[in-house]
Amino acid sequence: MNAKVADRVATGVFIVIAFIIVSVLIGLFSFILYHGFQHVSLKFLTTPSSNMSAGGGIRDQLFNSFYVLFITMLITVPLGVGGGVYMAEYARPGRITNIIRSCIEVLASLPSIVIGLFGLLMFVTLTGWGYTILGGALALTVFNLPVMVRVTEDAIHSVPRDLKEASLALGITHWHTIKTILLPSAFPTILTGGILAAGRVFGEAAALLFTAGLSTPRLDYTDWNPFSQISPLNIFRPAETLAVHIWSINTQGLIPDVDAVSNGSAAVLILSVLLFNLLARWIGSLIHKKVTATK
Repeated sequence: MNAKVADRVATGVFIVIAFIIVSVLIGLFSFILYHGFQHVSLKFLTTPSSNMSAGGGIRDQLFNSFYVLFITMLITVPLGVGGGVYMAEYARPGRITNIIRSCIEVLASLPSIVIGLFGLLMFVTLTGWGYTILGGALALTVFNLPVMVRVTEDAIHSVPRDLKEASLALGITHWHTIKTILLPSAFPTILTGGILAAGRVFGEAAALLFTAGLSTPRLDYTDWNPFSQISPLNIFRPAETLAVHIWSINTQGLIPDVDAVSNGSAAVLILSVLLFNLLARWIGSLIHKKVTATK
């Protein structure tokens, strides 16, 4: 087999693989949206589950999903980016650094159910908080932190070293070089890691079962006092997210229209993840253009 034939065969194989992947994704999304979108309505999105006779809406679960996501990323991103910067720029090569990197890789491969049991012990039992949004966010932070650290470290390593060396040669300090040269150049890759971590938060159920709980108190959306027991902003209240709600109604089987509610919830979950990804990439593109002065 000559070089041209081998090149064509390899090209054809990769095209077939790409076609299979795209077909599976399109088929999966089409199936979920086809069976679920017909059950989605304004009433379904804005009504609490306890206020409708057959299954109810997903207002509280949808809000809880975005709120848990916000709290989780508020903790994960600074810690993950800081850890990645340390591993890439400050950690000295050696046995200790290799051990830390190995621990991060092991932590990234832990099943979510194990993280949930750890969160149950640390953030529910030992703290005495019970099932809370904060406990769920901290458990998901442990779940996503290794991803952010490794993505940030790899993103900084991918920046051409000539940029760093030129900055240091001009007398700019190491931290200022990181802040103005390395992080802006690595921002698109770090943003991708953040989006992947956010997607895991949206779809996570096992870890939240043991930390955030399976119930949501009756919320008053006019009460924005974060210390009020009925305020949606209270981080010390239990919160059932959309992914947990889908699991709960399918396993308990207590509502008559379980298929309609679960299919509609799945469609809303998929659309929420898609819209969040598109919005995050658009905002990230604007930020990257601003910090790098590109058009």
